[in-house]
Amino acid sequence: MSPVDEKRRLLPLLTPRTSGRAAVTCEYRCGNACSHPAPNTSDNAYFGDVVKNVLTRRGVLRAGAVFAAATGGALAFGGPALANNAAAAVPALARQAGAAPGTDFTPVAPNTEDAVVVADGYEHGVVIAWGDPVVPGAPAFDFDNQRAEAQAGQFGFNADFCGLVPIPGRDDAWLMVSNFEYTSEKFMFRDYDPDNPTEEQAKIAWESHGMGVVQVERGPDGGLVAKVDPAYNRRLTLASTAFDVRGPARGSKYLKTSADKTGTTVIGTQNNCAGGVTPWGTILSGEENFNQYFANGGQVSDPETKARLARYGMTGGASSRKWERFDSRYDLTQEPNEANRFGYIVEVDPLDPESAPIKHTALGRFKHEGANVIVAEDGRVVVYMGDDERFDYMYKFVTDGKYKPGTTRHARERNKRLLDSGTLYVAKFTGDSPEGEIDGSGALPADGEFDGTGEWIPLAHNDTSFVDGFTAEEVYIFTRLAADKVGPTKMDRPEDVEPNPKTGRVYAALTNNSRRGATGQAPADEANPRNGNRHGQILELAEAGDDNTATTFGWKLLLVCGDPDDESTYFAGYDKSQVSPISCPDNVAFDSYGNLWISTDGNALGTNDGLFAVPLTGAERGHVKQFLTVPIGAETCGPVIMDDLVLVTVQHPGEIDGASADNPASHWPDGGDSQPRGAVVAVWQK
Repeated sequence: MSPVDEKRRLLPLLTPRTSGRAAVTCEYRCGNACSHPAPNTSDNAYFGDVVKNVLTRRGVLRAGAVFAAATGGALAFGGPALANNAAAAVPALARQAGAAPGTDFTPVAPNTEDAVVVADGYEHGVVIAWGDPVVPGAPAFDFDNQRAEAQAGQFGFNADFCGLVPIPGRDDAWLMVSNFEYTSEKFMFRDYDPDNPTEEQAKIAWESHGMGVVQVERGPDGGLVAKVDPAYNRRLTLASTAFDVRGPARGSKYLKTSADKTGTTVIGTQNNCAGGVTPWGTILSGEENFNQYFANGGQVSDPETKARLARYGMTGGASSRKWERFDSRYDLTQEPNEANRFGYIVEVDPLDPESAPIKHTALGRFKHEGANVIVAEDGRVVVYMGDDERFDYMYKFVTDGKYKPGTTRHARERNKRLLDSGTLYVAKFTGDSPEGEIDGSGALPADGEFDGTGEWIPLAHNDTSFVDGFTAEEVYIFTRLAADKVGPTKMDRPEDVEPNPKTGRVYAALTNNSRRGATGQAPADEANPRNGNRHGQILELAEAGDDNTATTFGWKLLLVCGDPDDESTYFAGYDKSQVSPISCPDNVAFDSYGNLWISTDGNALGTNDGLFAVPLTGAERGHVKQFLTVPIGAETCGPVIMDDLVLVTVQHPGEIDGASADNPASHWPDGGDSQPRGAVVAVWQK
């Protein structure tokens, strides 16, 4: 049986669930966000209204022509190159005649195994897992004897993004920075009582959140080995790490609390999801579903504060984890400003262990999936970001200052100030097809593509607000509400948004949106063309004139994801009988050939999540191929794509409904009757 036929056999075409993510994951990861009304209740102009009022089939420049003009032709790449980033090329094995360089592997068939399954010709191994020592003196992990003090020096729970920064003077060693997104207490502790957690369990969870810096070296087999390095390794935790607030909102009255009357220092970072590596060798990390940790938003008495909290999803009473019982900062009736101190892009310098991590207010406050950087032709730095919520927006930030090449201390310190000042924008997308051709079914319009044009709407520049009724500090702290006022496009959960280092084109993972087209919700539009969207899409954006600082752009949907047998799917025009099924794209990365790599979260096709490669140019454009799958219940995070190494983070293995620490559904990675542990995995050529 061919790999394609095998995929068809294993893949159920229909499932009763709107997403493949387990309900228990939704509970712990995002506070069941999708079971609550979407926080965006603004009455932005819907796409259909824009099309009806602005576009006709005649007298307008077709979006395909605009897209081509933006980059000098549909396949004529030549945009600015990203300065040194960890992402490079995947190893190429010449196995399929005509395969695009970097994708010369036989696809992995969809499966439901409790294992990491990689393409033939590759090996894999665990680099580091939850509980493994990070700093000297940290004890070995003992599931049944966890302590907060021990976890403060160990690899955190539910690692997500990882990025590599080269160690100067070495070509076989890097500093790996990992995010620890959230805690799943039901899977961390036996006999866990969610109504009555202990204070020690809460403290262990606080130490499990945050980030970690770990030195990794090339192993003798070609993989990576983690080192407990006294010079560089460190943990940044929710419980004790001080973050310096920088940018225009530093010291704002909305950031001051009883513990920090200056509004300049925040203890901890939480729910860190994806991120990026900067050209100057730091890591950017996004604070995402922070809202779920705060209690009693619905009991706040001040109406304006209550409305602001509601726009960020804080409307209830007690939190699910009950942390407010042990620390008053999680009780919004006592500390209404504490929640305003989370939801930022944070920056960490792994090469300077003594440096304070930063929270960047200039990049806005929302549910940041991550942030990714490119250096524009004029030297300014552009940061692309997504707000991971149904019906929320895509953003970018353009610095005032210019990138200074080099690795000297002077250059690095100057570059580390770039994100303090600049202009914050939000995206509005316009399609080029008549309203009647976008009916929510996913059927292609008459021109054969979902495409159009768009604009970046400015929100603020340093101390200047461009939004009526908002001061600059209010734009930066209540970014969602400010963006609502200017009419951006409501998107299907924009997660990772990343520029291609070879072309400057930008790719956004729009994961899904089960409420698209529901009563009272935004209907389908050309950028989000399916009602009840279970599988998501990949959007490709070309800035005008190949200039990442431009304020207009062309766009296309590269992929409309799902099973290829589903008529609503689209793979850039590639033969759908030859592609791997893909559902719920989450993170993206690039190899040195310019191919796009996609990791998935919540595969709604009934099989495990995975990592996929897809060429962006030539005859193979749109040929999606699955490179690996992760164990049952797990999500594929990371990833890092290097010349001879791929890294992925396996997050929440075994996290399926009905399972727990008392009834584990997975025993990955240790096997036997062990508890599952999230881990970073390296994949290399045999």
